[in-house]
Amino acid sequence: MAAPLRIQSDWAQALRKDEGEAWLSCHPPGKPSLYGSLTCQGIGLDGIPEVTASEGFIVNEINKKSIHISCPKESASSKFLAPYTTFSRIHTKSMIQLMKCDVFGKTGTRVHIQYVFRSTHCRSEKLVDKTDYIEAIHFLLFEENIKGWTRELAWNFLLFFQRVLEGHVFDVNCCRFFPSGLVVLSGGMDAQLKIWSAEDASCVVTFKGHKGGILDTAIVDRGRNVVSGSRDGTARLWDCGRSACLGVLADCGSSINGVAVGAADNSINLGSPEQMPSEREVGTEAKMLLLAREDKKLQCLGLQSRQPVFLFIGSDAFNCCTFLSGFLLLAGTQDGNIYQLDVRSPGAPVQVIHRSGAPVLSLLSFRDGFIASQGDGSCFIVQQDLDYVTELTGADCDPVYKVATWEKQIYTCCRDGLVRRYQLSDL
Repeated sequence: MAAPLRIQSDWAQALRKDEGEAWLSCHPPGKPSLYGSLTCQGIGLDGIPEVTASEGFIVNEINKKSIHISCPKESASSKFLAPYTTFSRIHTKSMIQLMKCDVFGKTGTRVHIQYVFRSTHCRSEKLVDKTDYIEAIHFLLFEENIKGWTRELAWNFLLFFQRVLEGHVFDVNCCRFFPSGLVVLSGGMDAQLKIWSAEDASCVVTFKGHKGGILDTAIVDRGRNVVSGSRDGTARLWDCGRSACLGVLADCGSSINGVAVGAADNSINLGSPEQMPSEREVGTEAKMLLLAREDKKLQCLGLQSRQPVFLFIGSDAFNCCTFLSGFLLLAGTQDGNIYQLDVRSPGAPVQVIHRSGAPVLSLLSFRDGFIASQGDGSCFIVQQDLDYVTELTGADCDPVYKVATWEKQIYTCCRDGLVRRYQLSDL
């Protein structure tokens, strides 16, 4: 991958002023970094700034929310996308989880669910018409001024739909929606898994069995079974219907920082189970389980068979992992490496992407590529059909813990307590 380009986090605001400036830089591996600046020469009639770059950099294209910069000397090119909206009133502490368009966050021992966004309108306790709820969401997403909605009114209206899920004793590390969108799975440092109703915030099931904090979860198929990875070094399979552990899938002797479940390509031998699987296992056949481990190992096994598929040793602790297809996967390490592996020949990586030494905190399959976020505030999109990297800007050196997508929108959650929404149409 070409040398990464960096830009001032608030470049979109800085360049909307006459003679406003923003810094940028290029960091070729093994060479001195190149530094430059962008200068606004004025604002056009269409509201788009006219921007020039200092020597060594070229402005290829610009609009209100994105700018495409290249550094010809290093054959580097990036498109920087500014957030369309920044949500600052959702949480008072840093957020570590985000799923789909509903926002999850960590505020002590609470999990917050926002039905799209958090705000306040209904100050009295009364029923709210569902049509108003849908219209408020529609206005915030698409800015179509129907029935006199304003941004503040729509924001305020939706606070009525906030749900706070309280029950974990210590910090909440992970949470995700079941496929139905009506139920939430969370895991915490209290070694408990909990299932919640998103409609009334009640905890319907609590799983106990781990001896250390739960760091990540995965939902199998439609959600009758779930997988958890823990600091106690085990990955467990759970039966949601009976609130029972169906078995220990792996006992690694090292913290499991990330888990992922994916359908296996027909060419991959997952092995056969030594014992007949429980009738309570649903959807585990022909699935792979991927474990990102603290001891620098990436482990893959058959979910139903429990048989090993491969064990890959990386450069540092693995923090996260995801499947790209039935045989391709990604895993990110504490020292900033992103490994792409082919399960059919995992001895050597397909490629290793290294943009900085900051920890890789999240990986998400996206279109024909992926989205990655790191501990230095960088968050970027890599797509096979593009000759440049798309950088999601706004976080100023604060770690971006998690990324979620919904249709043409991308959401990020950051240590600065902000949720940022990016519109891909702005590209």
